[in-house]
Amino acid sequence: MEEGNNKRGRILITNDDGIDAPGLRGLVSSLVNTNLFNIFVCAPDSEKSAVSHSITWLHPISAKQVHIHGTIASFSVSGTPADCTSLGISKSLFPSVPHLVVSGINRGSNCGYHIVYSGTVAGAREAFFNNIPSISISYDWVEGKSNPQDFALAAQVCIPIINAVLVAIKKQSYPGRCFLNIDVPTNVANHKGYKLTRQGKSIFKMGWRKVTSETEGRRMLSDMTNTNTDMPKKIGTSSASPEHLLFAREVRGALPDYDDDTDHKSLKAGYITVTSLAGLSHADVDCQTYFEDWLQSIPKHLLSAAL
Repeated sequence: MEEGNNKRGRILITNDDGIDAPGLRGLVSSLVNTNLFNIFVCAPDSEKSAVSHSITWLHPISAKQVHIHGTIASFSVSGTPADCTSLGISKSLFPSVPHLVVSGINRGSNCGYHIVYSGTVAGAREAFFNNIPSISISYDWVEGKSNPQDFALAAQVCIPIINAVLVAIKKQSYPGRCFLNIDVPTNVANHKGYKLTRQGKSIFKMGWRKVTSETEGRRMLSDMTNTNTDMPKKIGTSSASPEHLLFAREVRGALPDYDDDTDHKSLKAGYITVTSLAGLSHADVDCQTYFEDWLQSIPKHLLSAAL
């Protein structure tokens, strides 16, 4: 397998919407068109949205080489986004470790608590766990307003960030204690610029509805919204019975975060949000203070219970 121009930055692309998703294809095409990078792709062979940081452990995964114009090599993989990143950086699939991993572009934003669910963010986090700089990118897709061409625009506004990260890596000045999560606003053509934000607490309120078969009810899309289209019928679908009750998850609203410097509010205001993340989320300071006192009081509670 040829490496391409060795003087160029090596970028590994993955995602959670699948290797054929317009977000990934728009990102790859935009990066290839710059003629600045060597692009490799290792992405799931089907949609793996909201799988978080799950990995395949109990059985092997398969990798099939596919043709994506302008890339050095591309593989469709049966695993999760974290699997794809892990395999792509391992030198088992490609001869060299990438300088940078970019995961996306996701169909739908990844802000607030949704970062925990996101397979897109996990693709970048897996690289971070292995000391490789990484970026996750999401586009705030809104049904009825957005179209597939918006992914190319979203990619183009992120290229300066990607290039700047590679420059910092080359200069050995890029920090290794975080990775970046980028969200691009719906009206990307009229964005208000880049804004450094922090992870907020926004989240969709989700519920469950009892259904009578696996094909009934609205299907949740990768942007965590519902569609009225019935779920595709699968071989061996079952129906509800006294022994088997079926429930479909659905979105019932949203809990926004109103703080000015958070990712979700800034995204909705029209900014391209740039949020630095780490592998772990720390509890709020007031929780830490509470448990310091609480832990010391446990022996007293045990004594009083014994009496």
